[in-house]
Amino acid sequence: MPVSRRGGGAPFGVVDVAGPSMRRLLRDGDQVLVRYGAPLRPGAVVLFRHPFQQDLLVVKRAVGRRPGGWWMLSDNPLVRTDSREYGAVPDELVLGRVLLRLRPAPAWLAPAPWLARALAGWPWTLLPAAAVRRLGVDRTPPALRDGE
Repeated sequence: MPVSRRGGGAPFGVVDVAGPSMRRLLRDGDQVLVRYGAPLRPGAVVLFRHPFQQDLLVVKRAVGRRPGGWWMLSDNPLVRTDSREYGAVPDELVLGRVLLRLRPAPAWLAPAPWLARALAGWPWTLLPAAAVRRLGVDRTPPALRDGE
């Protein structure tokens, strides 16, 4: 998913998302906040330089470590322009971790591990739909989610 970067050399920056590869989570035109140099873990949404076209910034999900770097995949199963095409992304091309979507609707994308575990067991179905949308919570039962 190509992006354009703003924010200079700061530890945080805003990027504009373009393309369908992260659809469901991110859409064309979304703006996200990135923490440059943040530690990664499997499942994190990541900003990196494309291995074959390094002037192109890309947002994908880090699946895990492989020989040679991080294995990055699109959330959209119809888009295969990811590590299946270009292999593992070397550490030196990884720029940072996407923390939250700023626009159009703010949503936290990178909770701390302890918070993610706590949120996973919370009964989100008891909250009104408007509150769930504001929090950016996926109320889809785990068995029906893509990729699970």
